[in-house]
Amino acid sequence: MENRFEVLKREQVSVKNQRVFDQVKSVFGAVPNLYSTLAYSQNAADAYFKLETSPSSLNTRETEAVNLVVSEVNSCLYCLSAHTMIAKKSGFTEAQTLEIRSGSASFDGKLDALVKLTKELSEKRHVENYALLDAFFEAGYTQENLMDIIILIGDRTISNILYAVTKVPIEFPLAKKLA
Repeated sequence: MENRFEVLKREQVSVKNQRVFDQVKSVFGAVPNLYSTLAYSQNAADAYFKLETSPSSLNTRETEAVNLVVSEVNSCLYCLSAHTMIAKKSGFTEAQTLEIRSGSASFDGKLDALVKLTKELSEKRHVENYALLDAFFEAGYTQENLMDIIILIGDRTISNILYAVTKVPIEFPLAKKLA
């Protein structure tokens, strides 16, 4: 398949999307290649930026664990690469990022409950094993946390599909494959 999407530069997009690019750059330090493809639409970049920067009850490490699990389930090398880099910056080791991607976090019991439930929701789109949901709440997570995980799964699924369609160049160190 021929790639029909180029990485758009600021001067190639509408004034509205230029403003979004400026916001993205102010938050992330640059406009990621995947983000630039959203500017093919007059509305998608702004809508996605609002989703990406909305507040969450989850901390950075929990958010990155969700991002890694969902991106692994969806086989998105772009997002795995970006979120492995971010996860390492938030304190995870390389080995921990690989374990999270495989669906567990034996190094942290609370995070393990979050990772296992996220994997179930990402793969099955519902809770089949209610013991995972019980363990999630027993680990100290709340209903609010669960809602935020569902939103994150949706957010990451959007970017995973976006990459699957556009195949823009990955500008991050490539994530290692799981053994």
